Amino acid sequence: MRTAEIRRRFLDYFADRGHHRVASAPLPTPDPTLLFINAGMVPFKPYFTGESQAPWQRATSVQKCVRTLDIEEVGKTTRHGSFFQMNGNFSFGDYFKEDAIRYAWELSTNSQDDGGYGLDPDRIWATVHHSDDESRELWRRISGLPEDRIVARGDEDNYWSMGVPGPCGPCSELYYDRGPNYGPAGGPEVDEDRYMEFWNLVFMQYERGPGPGKSGYPILGELPRRNIDTGMGLERMASLLQGVDNLYEIDETRPILDHAAQLTGVRYGADHEADVRLRVIADHVRTGLMLLADGTSPGNEGRGYVLRRILRRAVRATRLLGYQDPALPELLPVARDCMSPSYPELVEEFERISQQAYGEEDAFRKTLRQGTTVLDTAVDKTKADGGRTLAGAQAFLLHDTYGFPIDLTLEMAAEQGVEVDREGFTALMTEQRERARADARARKSGAADTAALRTVLDANGPTDWQAWDTLETESKVLALLGPEGPLPVATTGDIVTVVLDRTPFYAESGGQDSDAGRLTGTSAEAEVLDVQRALPGLVVHQVRVTAGELATGDQVRAAVDAEWRTGARQAHSGTHVLHAALRQILGPAALQAGSYNRPGYLRLDFPWRGALSPAVRSEVEEAANRALRQDLPVGVRWMPLAEAKEIGALALFGETYAEDVRVVEIGGAWSRELCGGTHVQHSSQVGVVALTGEASVGAGMRRVEAAVGVEGFAYLARERDLVAQLSEQLQAPREQLPERVAGLLERLKAADRATAELRRKESMGRAAELATGAKDIGGTLAVTTTMPGDGGTARELALAIRDRLPERTPGVAVVGAESGGKGVVVVAVNRAAKDAGRSAADVVKGLLSGRGGGSADVAQGGGIPAADLGKTLDGLPALLA
Repeated sequence: MRTAEIRRRFLDYFADRGHHRVASAPLPTPDPTLLFINAGMVPFKPYFTGESQAPWQRATSVQKCVRTLDIEEVGKTTRHGSFFQMNGNFSFGDYFKEDAIRYAWELSTNSQDDGGYGLDPDRIWATVHHSDDESRELWRRISGLPEDRIVARGDEDNYWSMGVPGPCGPCSELYYDRGPNYGPAGGPEVDEDRYMEFWNLVFMQYERGPGPGKSGYPILGELPRRNIDTGMGLERMASLLQGVDNLYEIDETRPILDHAAQLTGVRYGADHEADVRLRVIADHVRTGLMLLADGTSPGNEGRGYVLRRILRRAVRATRLLGYQDPALPELLPVARDCMSPSYPELVEEFERISQQAYGEEDAFRKTLRQGTTVLDTAVDKTKADGGRTLAGAQAFLLHDTYGFPIDLTLEMAAEQGVEVDREGFTALMTEQRERARADARARKSGAADTAALRTVLDANGPTDWQAWDTLETESKVLALLGPEGPLPVATTGDIVTVVLDRTPFYAESGGQDSDAGRLTGTSAEAEVLDVQRALPGLVVHQVRVTAGELATGDQVRAAVDAEWRTGARQAHSGTHVLHAALRQILGPAALQAGSYNRPGYLRLDFPWRGALSPAVRSEVEEAANRALRQDLPVGVRWMPLAEAKEIGALALFGETYAEDVRVVEIGGAWSRELCGGTHVQHSSQVGVVALTGEASVGAGMRRVEAAVGVEGFAYLARERDLVAQLSEQLQAPREQLPERVAGLLERLKAADRATAELRRKESMGRAAELATGAKDIGGTLAVTTTMPGDGGTARELALAIRDRLPERTPGVAVVGAESGGKGVVVVAVNRAAKDAGRSAADVVKGLLSGRGGGSADVAQGGGIPAADLGKTLDGLPALLA
């Protein structure tokens, strides 16, 4: 049975029993404690914790999940995979243990003709918590399992909580006996390879208190209502029903592995080390595909770094198996074909996905060339200093500057007999992450304590947010908070976080910056600096008190700066217009991957390989402004998410949407996007879209920037004035300026070339003189000199000096060149010096503290200030001696 069919049967079974089908949430999750969804229950967490009321009593889903904590173990065993799918059925205060157990047993053992999976009931084992006599009895009565196949286990295996105070309860797991070929008999306590867990039923009925680990915490009492959370591993069920050994051999993974084996000329199953690498390729290519599909882009932080690391591990594995050509163009389409029966959007979005993936591989191939040189130099210096451990700071540099995953540094260093200070690296990584997290926390809550904000939300409920409807509200100050916690009052000059019962201020989201404005009370004035959604449902305002005293409980008038909001509307609508224009000119692959807009300015990121030509930029700008001139109507409609997708509304990747969504249309179908921002009423109100820049922001990702509204007209006016000045200075009509400037540049280049040639001839004329003045240092004739110019000129002079030194006497020529404040050193040695054991590469590394490289004949290094050249060359005598 194919994996897509297993998935379909699960959803159909529970839908027929009153469960609401819930689509898989995108892998990037808004949960601040997670980078990606890592369990099927994560999207339902607010319903289990009581933060939100579930809109249904029963639900079922097949949730995409990514776990990367043990990414180094992927491929080493057949049990670890970074991407997996979790089938789940959930009850929110509805049915409990009896129905959950009956459903699991029926679907697992009913015949395939009757819609079940047809597992042999005589090979199924169940585990229960040792205290859960009720579940043990239900298994006996519903399934007829004998006593010896219902195993009691402790808290570590059969008691569930989220690791923090909150819901908890016993769980019951189902295992399938795969037979004696997989291990010894005796049940899951004896061997969990032979007895494969495939379904876990969690009975949430208690509330736990604080405490470490999986046990030892106090049980505070029963929950107000009991919930069911189950998870059936889709890949595990597929391996059972397809009769294969592991998740790498099911229909959604094995074709990728086989194609990788074909590309590399390796036979799967013949060599353990090669098998590990093939499994890494299969897992990581599939994981990368799914992360890209859900809007994650490769980057150097957070989710982007995880994706970058996964893609680069896959590429590195193919290279280690001997395949040196670009691998992802070969492998990613295979993964798409494996997964598209369950996720048809992969076909629709593949051009966008592949653009980013292939761009990332291209960048990594360059990274390997650059970073390998840096690593080799660092390893050589470590060995030369008598060490056998590469500094953690060096490993961090490779990660932070060159994008080397730490496991790649570990592996490549080990190949050269050197260890890596992993603890030092980890400390630097932790320091960097903590800084980023602190910045994010401060940004989202104005440095206020999240726990204090949670208290405000629990006591007062969600903020009455009226940004779509008005620019002013009469509001009550519910709380004032500073970095240390709640404040009774804020005085002139204080910057504090303010929570209001209602607000007209737009909170930063969807790429739109927050509103500016003021709070005015009977005894205080305050300037609104920033507005954020610190918690779901809670809007917080960072304000500076400009006069008087602001106190908790005060009544204030909250007023958005009308001019600011007008600019914000222009910028956000302009972003939609520019997005539609890009897709009109470049095609559907140019799909927004991120944006930011504030009054007068917008930027938009989209996947694309290569820069946009000036002609294409002009086309995009013209298409955008044509839409403004047509005065297209801008409308807002609410509709079910499924209906919005049917009519082609574009969703922002990585965002999670409710059942009903807000659709913003500009000219009907011309631009139709899911959006929560503020907008103009007609496209002409944007004024103008003037492209101001276009650049790369990562592998396979471009960014366009534009000025809009008054700022757009001001930008064009400045451009007009600049052209007028150039026309006047060059005494040429405007239309002839490009030709006139090109001519000037060519003459300047010719003059530079002539000057460089004169300098070269002058330097070459000095070669004989310099060689004649060589100094004997320990039996080696040495010449040092400096000159203006680049590395190429310095190399030419060094070779000319070397060739003029006596052939039978060891000779070394060292030339330092300075250009633009930077220094470069070139070393050339003659044959007699090489025969005496001198190496140009050793000399340049000795002079430059390990930097640089080349051959024994000639070598080069740089990276020093030009002012240090003389001092650097003064070190030659000591080096030769």
